[in-house]
Amino acid sequence: MRVEPATAADLQPLSELFADYLRFYEVGKSQAQVHEFLGARLQRGDSTILLARDDKGSVLGFVQLYAFFSSLVLQPAWLLSDLYVSEAARRQGVGEALMNAARAHAEATGACGLQLETAKSNLPGQALYERLGYVRDEVFYTYWLALK
Repeated sequence: MRVEPATAADLQPLSELFADYLRFYEVGKSQAQVHEFLGARLQRGDSTILLARDDKGSVLGFVQLYAFFSSLVLQPAWLLSDLYVSEAARRQGVGEALMNAARAHAEATGACGLQLETAKSNLPGQALYERLGYVRDEVFYTYWLALK
C-alpha cells in the first residue's frame, strides 16, 4: 500500500469513494455534486487530499486536510476534515496509514498540530485516533451555525 497526494487524474475514483463516505454519514448528495466539489478542491488547491492505494493502484481510502491558523498558539495547523476507508479495505491498516501520512504532511509543513472531530458513535475511529496519540478535547465544545 502507498499513500500519495490526489491529482486531477484521481477525480473519478476519489468522487466514488467520497460518495460512499457521505452515505456512511447519511448525507444525501448526488455524484455530480461530489464530483464538482472535489474537482474544485483539486483545481484550487485549497485542501490536501491524500489517497491510499493498493499495489494495483486502486484507491482504498482518503484523508482530506484544510490549512488554518491556531490563534491560541499563533501558528499554522491542519484540520483533518475527512477520513474514509472503503468497506472492503477496512481492518487492514489503511486508516492508520492515512492518519500517519496526514501527520507527516503536517510536520513537513511546519504545523503545530492536527485537529479533527468525529461522530460520537464512531467508536472504531475514536480508538484509532487515541491509539495514534490524539487527545479528546474536554475543555472546548464545538458549535455550528447553519447558514444554508
